[in-house]
Amino acid sequence: MRILVVEDEHKIANSIKKGLEQESYAVDIAYDGVQGFDLASTEDYDIVILDLLLPGMDGLAVCKRLRDENIHTPILMLTAKGELHDKVEGFSGGADDYLVKPFAFEELIARVRALTRRPRNRLNSVLSYGDLSVNTLTFEVKRGKTLCRLSKKEFSLLEYLLRHPDIVLSKEQIIAHVWDYDADILPNTVEVYIGYLRNKIDKPFPKKPRLIRTRRGFGYQIGRER
Repeated sequence: MRILVVEDEHKIANSIKKGLEQESYAVDIAYDGVQGFDLASTEDYDIVILDLLLPGMDGLAVCKRLRDENIHTPILMLTAKGELHDKVEGFSGGADDYLVKPFAFEELIARVRALTRRPRNRLNSVLSYGDLSVNTLTFEVKRGKTLCRLSKKEFSLLEYLLRHPDIVLSKEQIIAHVWDYDADILPNTVEVYIGYLRNKIDKPFPKKPRLIRTRRGFGYQIGRER
């Protein structure tokens, strides 16, 4: 899953990015409101973590403009203010949740997970297709009763595929959700990681149906042979 962090304090922004990447999220950073709005309105994110006090354009203005343009990416608002009227203002501007600085990173992760589990996006902590199951909280992947050990990037790719079962996803869509904006992506990067997944999800189970499929000229999907 891909997250945008809009925070002008570089130390805080980089700390959030590092922590989220350790949880297998792909993370981009914007250090001011204008850049944050530009990224949030042109790139495809699963969540935006948005500071309220930003140079160029404050977080409330960013939030309102995104909603005005019919962009409904979940927004977690960060602020050093804790008064009730600030929270009300943030929610009225379209924010989905609110976290007051300073905060424990564990609480931030809990809020992020809660937002990704909302029914609007049909997101669950346990994803499955046939006998393949993925727990997005414990990072446990199983084919039947057999544990499959994946790298962080392999896990992120498999999670994205499982959140769109039977749907063909293009390389561009996969890159947009699984890799950071500044990641050095080669033309065959997606193919390479699809190969890694097949080696762990399909090839060790020759008597079971292949689940990771290539639709030549279109992309990849989790799906059974028709």
